[in-house]
Amino acid sequence: MDFDNLLSHYKAKACIVSVEFFPDGTYGNIRVVAGNKAHCDDMAGLNHPFEPGCPYEACFPKNPNFEDHCYRCVHDGKPLHAYVDLYMMGLWLNMFLLPLDSDCENVGYCIYCYDVAPKADSAAMADISADTASDVLKACIKLRGSDDVKKAFQEVAEDICDICGSGHCCILLTDDEKRSCTVFSDAFREGADAVPMEHYLEGFYEITETWSEMLDGSTCIIVKDEHDMENLRKQNPVWGASLDEANITSLVLFPLRHGKDLLGYMWVLNFDVSNVLKIKEMLELTTFFLASEIANYLLLNRLEILSTIDSLTGVRNRNEMNNRVDCVVAGNEPVPQAVLFADLNGLKRVNDDQGHGAGDKMLRAAASILQSVFQDGVVYRAGGDEFMILVNEISEDEVQDRVARVHFLSGKTENIRFSIGVCYGKKDIRKAMRLADERMYAFKNGYYEAHPELKYR
Repeated sequence: MDFDNLLSHYKAKACIVSVEFFPDGTYGNIRVVAGNKAHCDDMAGLNHPFEPGCPYEACFPKNPNFEDHCYRCVHDGKPLHAYVDLYMMGLWLNMFLLPLDSDCENVGYCIYCYDVAPKADSAAMADISADTASDVLKACIKLRGSDDVKKAFQEVAEDICDICGSGHCCILLTDDEKRSCTVFSDAFREGADAVPMEHYLEGFYEITETWSEMLDGSTCIIVKDEHDMENLRKQNPVWGASLDEANITSLVLFPLRHGKDLLGYMWVLNFDVSNVLKIKEMLELTTFFLASEIANYLLLNRLEILSTIDSLTGVRNRNEMNNRVDCVVAGNEPVPQAVLFADLNGLKRVNDDQGHGAGDKMLRAAASILQSVFQDGVVYRAGGDEFMILVNEISEDEVQDRVARVHFLSGKTENIRFSIGVCYGKKDIRKAMRLADERMYAFKNGYYEAHPELKYR
């Protein structure tokens, strides 16, 4: 066949790919045997002149998923299309594979037509089969139409199990700073012999660290048979051993990326390998939307934390304190049994003499003491050196024991000393706060009368 003449009719970048395949279902060399002018110009632009018959990785990044697509195209004699996020290069690849006749017994040929762009093309992304589009649309509707995000993700994971014929679908979030993993959703098909992912979490982050290298720019990792599994074991013995322990025979793993951020991973295990290309197409697009929804969920969580938590000490902030008081006044929450104000003595002296870094350290240590003693209550940072504690159910004697415990623990430190005021059993929270505040200042005045040398000038 005159490959050059055939390619001359293609305006887009196109080349002829040859695939060597064997009777046992494996493949050997994959080469680019011819290229049209657009392909050759593209290679020249990369300072890598095209040489006909070269290994495909001389033209394109080595990628097992690309190899599998080429093999399936020539072996099955069916055209294939994929739209792929080349996140390592900041590009999107739109690729088409068309099978060609071959006069060689164990070598097949296909036309590889491709284009790359720096941004996603929504039209190309939507160019999928009707079944896949329906599955992805259902997932999007569930995610956008629910007030309970975690429940919606769980339902989507269960649907993915059914669509893929998989025993297990898991969405795992990774935290590089804490070097930890959390299970976002974990779904199983009825009757599947699987163990919840929580069982494997301890030390699992170290395994997830190896996946970026295994992906090496690919959009996913696919293991569909024992041959693929054996390659995985050689490349990643620790992960391979954990898969064998869990009786995993096939898997598809996708990173969950939002922009340049890696949020975690989603995988399906022991899936229907006879439908691998449809499953890959469906998961490729589904994970794109899942990652976007997870990013929004995490952002909202961070914003909620910023609006409710004091960033320095980790206790609730004044805004949250005011909201809590308003809810109690409105009758939406019960009136706390105990209201306490705790003022940190000597913070200004520490700030002035040792710097604000030392003062911040003192505040964090003070907040830690209060939280450790009042674990059944809520600690708020009411102001610069002042904290408020609300406890719903507690006896008056127990409150006094807790106050004594705070003074005991702070006395074990070098410079943390509290003035504490308590109001117990009042039905009006605003009056309780006022009384507790007055008693706290009375305690402070008594403290400095007893220790005039500590009073800041």
